[in-house]
Amino acid sequence: MILSQHITPFKLLQRLVICAACFVGLSQAQAQDSRIAIFDSQRVIRESAPAKAAEAKIEQEFSKRGKELQDLATRIKAMAEKLDKDSPVLSESERIKRQRELADLDQDFKRKQRIFNEDLNQRKNEEIAALVDRAYKVVKQIAETEKYDIVLQDAVYFNPRVDITDKVLKALAK
Repeated sequence: MILSQHITPFKLLQRLVICAACFVGLSQAQAQDSRIAIFDSQRVIRESAPAKAAEAKIEQEFSKRGKELQDLATRIKAMAEKLDKDSPVLSESERIKRQRELADLDQDFKRKQRIFNEDLNQRKNEEIAALVDRAYKVVKQIAETEKYDIVLQDAVYFNPRVDITDKVLKALAK
């Protein structure tokens, strides 16, 4: 019906204001007996005991591969410096051979580095997903225990009295 009629921007704005007023009035009437809470999921991911444990676990899992990459990068740098230093006295064929070796080694390094970063990101995402799932269960348990009607996540602004993030962090630490 609305599409078939020509509606001026002013009329559309009037209708939107009326709808918004109705919605606000209805929500205020319902919110008078509602209990609302907020939790900061990013803070939970940064500060919770399981998050810190997961971070240490991942660091331990990937430290050996990270060290190997650092060693390879150091080796490439040393080879490049040696090539630059020796370049004036090398024959053309020897210089080209060393450049090719260096390029192959650099390409191998970049491939290993890309795989390392992909594996590391995948592992971090797995740990975060497990933590988020656990945090949601804790939030639901707190909401049911304390009889909250709604729990919001990551609000732009909220009164600290409705923040249950500390309760979530304590429950996750158990």
